[in-house]
Amino acid sequence: QAYLRESGGGLVQAGDSLTLSCAASGRTFSNYALAWFRQAPEKEREFVAAIAWNGNNSQYADSVKGRFTISKDNGKDTVNLQMNKLTPDDTAVYYCAAGQMSTMERFYKYWGQGTQLTVSS
Repeated sequence: QAYLRESGGGLVQAGDSLTLSCAASGRTFSNYALAWFRQAPEKEREFVAAIAWNGNNSQYADSVKGRFTISKDNGKDTVNLQMNKLTPDDTAVYYCAAGQMSTMERFYKYWGQGTQLTVSS
């Protein structure tokens, strides 16, 4: 059974940096685009960042552009999200997804269970 597993969430202070990781298991996702979405309390899940299967193209939500960096390691079947200058608005459950390169959820077939990030002010 194929699945994605996120790790690296936790409690940090505003201005801190943190890296989230997502590891694939059960199958290779090297031919898939990988993305990060997040869902804040009482809000809908939103797109954060995505990277193409070959790592040559990436997209970012305006709210994280310049602060977050997505990277993909096909050899390890992992995708990371380096997050800098965190703010309380970044507090959310972060989900990893694999599928077709897009900012829209419906293009991603595989999803992780999520990891909680809390940023205190």
